[in-house]
This record gives sequence, C-alpha cells and structure tokens, in this order.
Amino acid sequence: MPYSLSVVVATPAHSGLRAALSYRSESALAPGTLVRVPLGKREVLGVVWEPTEAPMPAGIEERSVIAALDALPPLAVAWRRLVDFAAGYYQRGLGEVALAALPPQLRDLDPVQLARRLKRHKPDGGGAQGAAAPGPALTPQQQAVLAEIAGAHANSGKPYLLFGATGSGKTEVYLQATARALAADPQAQILILVPEINLTPQLLSRFVERFGAGHVVAMHSGLTPPQRLASWLAAHAALARIVLGTRMAVFASMPNLRLIVVDEEHDPSYKQQEGARYSARDLAVLRGRLQAAPVVLGSATPSLESWQASETGRYQRLAMPERVGAGVLPEVRLVDMNLQAKRTLLAPALLDAIAKRVALGEQSLIFLNRRGYAPVLACTACDWKSDCPHCSAFRVFHKVDRTLRCHHCGLGERVPRACPACGNVDIAPVGRGTEQLEEQIAELLGSVNAPGGDGQPRPVRVARIDADTTRTKGSLEAQLAQVHAGNVDVLVGTQMVTKGHDFRRITLVAAVNPDSALYSSDFRAPERLFSLLMQAAGRAGRDAAQAASSQMWVQTWNPHHELFEALRRHDFPAFAAAQLKEREAAGMPPFAFQALVRAEARTQAAAQAWLQAARDGAEGLDPAGQVFIYAPVPMGLQRVANVERAQLLVESASRPALQRFLASWQEVLHGLREPGLIRWAVDVDPLAV
Repeated sequence: MPYSLSVVVATPAHSGLRAALSYRSESALAPGTLVRVPLGKREVLGVVWEPTEAPMPAGIEERSVIAALDALPPLAVAWRRLVDFAAGYYQRGLGEVALAALPPQLRDLDPVQLARRLKRHKPDGGGAQGAAAPGPALTPQQQAVLAEIAGAHANSGKPYLLFGATGSGKTEVYLQATARALAADPQAQILILVPEINLTPQLLSRFVERFGAGHVVAMHSGLTPPQRLASWLAAHAALARIVLGTRMAVFASMPNLRLIVVDEEHDPSYKQQEGARYSARDLAVLRGRLQAAPVVLGSATPSLESWQASETGRYQRLAMPERVGAGVLPEVRLVDMNLQAKRTLLAPALLDAIAKRVALGEQSLIFLNRRGYAPVLACTACDWKSDCPHCSAFRVFHKVDRTLRCHHCGLGERVPRACPACGNVDIAPVGRGTEQLEEQIAELLGSVNAPGGDGQPRPVRVARIDADTTRTKGSLEAQLAQVHAGNVDVLVGTQMVTKGHDFRRITLVAAVNPDSALYSSDFRAPERLFSLLMQAAGRAGRDAAQAASSQMWVQTWNPHHELFEALRRHDFPAFAAAQLKEREAAGMPPFAFQALVRAEARTQAAAQAWLQAARDGAEGLDPAGQVFIYAPVPMGLQRVANVERAQLLVESASRPALQRFLASWQEVLHGLREPGLIRWAVDVDPLAV
C-alpha cells in the first residue's frame, strides 16, 4: 500500500509554496529522512517532514518519491523544530531554510553516490574521545564562570551572557567548558560559533591543539564543497565532537549537542543578509533550549538586546572584568582634532608615540574603517567626482593599481588622465583610506634604531590588512603570521583586524576618524562604534608584562561626547544604560520589534509603488491596532548595480502581534504585481534601518 509523505523541498522564494508538498512512497519513511523527489522537470533533494493536514496546492498532483537516502540517519526532531521556527519567524519557505542548511554537494548525490562517499569517510575509530590536553591554570573568575555553566542549569538550555573584558580569558573558558562537557558525556558534541571566517583559523588551532584534529571540524563558506560535505557528515554521524564555524553552522546536524558557544555575540555578521535573513545568535539560543544545551554568549561589548535580556533575568550574566595575569586595560587618550593643523593625518603626539613604540621593539595597530587610497577622486576646476554610473556611491581610488573601483557593484577602470567633464588634468584624491594611511605612516616615520639590530637605522616595517590585501587564499594567515612573529612594526587595517586576534606584541592602538558614526541616521551606529573601539582597545597590552604601558589613542572632533567619556573609563555598563534609556524613551529595539520590507526595481517609482500597494493591502490585518507601518522611503544606498531600492518599516511593541501580522500579510505580498519590480524581501529584526 503506498504511503503519502510530507516532503519539504527548496521552492522559489516567491512561488507561494512555503509548506511541505505531498509525495507517494512505497515504504513508510521516518521524518527527517533525505529523499530525492521530482519537482517540475527537475529531480531535487527533499526532507521528509511531520505529516500535515494542509491540502496540496491547486493544480499540483501527488508524485512518487524517486529514492530515499536511507544510508544516513534521519535528521533529528530538534533540528526540524529549529528549521520550522526559523522559516516561520523569518517569513521564509520551510524548504528554502531546510535545504539551505544542508551542504550543497549533498543536494546532488543519489543513494549510490552517497554510499560511495560514506564508504570513503568510514570511521576509523578516531571518533572515540580521548583526554583533552591540559590547559593553563585558571583564574578565580574563570573558575567561578565555569562552575556556573556546569551548575544546576547545565541541562536546561539556559543562556549565559559571558561579559568578559578583552584579554580576560574567554577563549580558555570556552575550551574548559568544552573539555568538561566531553568528560561528562563521551558522546557529547559542542558547537562553537564565530562571526567571521578570518577568525576561524586562530580559534580552530586552539581547539585542535587541545582536543586533537580528529575531533574538530570547521564549517564556513570558505571551504570547498567536498570539505563542507565531509564536515557535515562527520557532525551528522556524531563522529565530530566539536564543530567550529560561522553563522551557517547554527544549522549543523548535531544529534548529541551538549554545549553552544557564540563568540563575539554582538557582531552584526551573525545576521544573514540574503535569502532567509536569520540571526544565528538568536537561533543558537533557541537551539540550546530545544536540545537542553547551555548557551554561552561571549563578548566584551554585548549587544544591547543581550544586555537587556541579562538585566531582566532572561539571560544569566557572568562577569570577568579582569585581564589574565593581572594586566590592566589600556589607557585611552583622546586627541582633539580641532586643535591640530588642517589636513593632519596623524597628530604629531600620536606619531611620536608610535615612533617610541617602534624604537622599543613593540608593535602598533592603526585602524581606519575605509579601504582604498581615497574614497573619491574630484576635479579641482569643476564639480566632477568619481561617481559610479551604476550605484548611488563614489568609486574608490586605489593607488596601488591606479584604478577607480566601486565597492558595491565591482565596476573598475583605470584612473583617467584628465577630468572626464572639463579636461582639467588636476584631479585629486579626497579623503583617506587604508592605502594612504599605510603610505604616509611609512613616509612620516622613516627609519628607526630598533633593539636587537646592528646599531644601524632600518626602515619602519608597515603592513596593511584589509579586504584588498587578503583576497587570495592563505594571504590573511600569512600576514597574521608575520605580525605574530614580530616582523611588522605598524599594522594598518580596517575593522577586520580589531576583533578576536591575540596580538601579544601590540602595545598601542589608534583609531583614525571614527566620528562619522556619531552623525548616522541609524540608531544602532553609536552601539557599533563603541563596540568597535572597545574591541580595538583590547588588542593592546594583551601580554600582562606590557599592559601597564599600553595605550588606545582616538583622534576625534568630538572629544567631549559621552561615548568617548565612557570609552575612557572602559565603562560598557554606563554606555549601555544611557543607550537603553534613550531607546526606551524613543520606543526602539529592544523595547519594540521591527521588520523591514525591501523592494528592488528598475525605477525608484516602481519600488515605492509596490511598497505602497503592500501598505494599502495591509488594511484590516491588524484589527487591534498594535502594528504601525511607515511610508515607503528610498534605502540609504538607493541604487546598486542599476537597481533602485526602497523600503518600508513595520513596527510593534508586541513581538507576537508583529509575527501574526507578518504571517497574515504574506498572501497579500505574494499576490502583488508591479511592472519593473525585480525582487522583494522581508527582514525581521533588521540590523540596519
């Protein structure tokens, strides 16, 4: 007798097919089983789901399952519940989320190919858990934190907010908590999330050193498809004890999950910006509850959402305010740029301080969150600027290869010999980027008598790490190795070098021109700036022997701003309290809940017309009047690659009310048509408004 199965497949985002489809099968298959099924004229991978009472969409007949990939154990119920929640909460199709969570190569394998692959990766006994290598002696505050994590709530899925100063030993807490979880349950699996790929090598090496390469796998988009499949299979079969990855790893199939760590939990990189716009941090908290695994959210500058949750008791706050080895946090010095000579790149006092550090054999880190040589080229005779013809942005001048490049659509061309508008040969860079900073620091510092040399002056060694210098595979690791080996005197970079790295020789950090965030229309900009500066300060003085003399310099036009006053005291609680007070008064997150609907079209008028029709179609969907819909407006970056972009904001003081409204609004949105519309998307809990 044929069986009728509910199967989720990856349907197009705007097809309206958001739930499971019904297929016939000659045998009963357990929910979570991977199957190959026909969809239209294609054969695709699907996942058997819990039976549903929903009827098949009109015009779609029930077809037969082609094959079951039953060599793999079914995906666990907790994993399916996580996907169910993510699809509903973030307003995406169930199959879209479920299939995106599986490795791409798995979607193309039939049962024979899968069996061949599994045979190739047959376990050799390496999965048996041995004793972890011993770690360093723990500080009293590390011991207290670990005791709390392993205490009465160890199996409750309780979230812990580990509020630890930079250099306080949060990574060692992660390692020790992992070792204790594995010792308590030899079959346990641990999930470690990091915000960015460039932070994985350093942390991965620490875990491999402690637990052995056979127990640790990586999961991130930088791996090849075969590597991603091998990691996923090892985790799914519970052969990998520790999975370390970026936000995508929150969906890793880990049936014996016993601990989740979210490092740098405040980082916006945990929010997916394409497709299903989920927050890996928030889903990690839910997954901990579903699998009764404690969740440790670690940060020196927690997100205000997490901080507020710890204030109200939803998260338990664990504090580690002191650096390991009794080291102190760096002294913060503010440079008032109003008192400096015009067009000064680095204040003379800062330049002198850097030179002294180099002479002592110490390293300095100078960061500017703008890559390239200059943000724009401009003509001195007319109004021409290096606009991108396809985007509402300027093309950036890159001196190293004499090009103008748009950092949004990728358009690049050689720098013109003269102004394209008036023929004037005097076109000049306006503003500064990391290329220019690197060049001018080398020129200004020149040579130095450094310790350990032959007494002869040598050029100051300046290196730059940003997205331009780390394009090729292995380049980031090679450059970081040079810094760690002491072969760099001054490191220049963007924010990618200000977080998560353990630079033992850096004793001075300087921030150049961070003020723009103070005037942003985004209410989260001050939070991001404070976090960035605190994280950057934490790169200085990580060696306790040098901590007392370490410094953080900030060049600012607003030295008396309350943000910088809190930074001088390293007082995140005071900054958070002030920000939360402002947000509560203004009715902003975390005291309100938001969703953005974004539309992209050939013209701005078409994008806004579609959004206005969506707004009009929402009438009557919120009878209690708990949801407010703002008027459509252009996005901050209005045009990218000749596509016009607009958005409208939906807001409510009640999360359930907002969710009910968004769910009922979906049918209206899918039914709207507008000439020239390219795509639209709903972003729940957006990070940029």
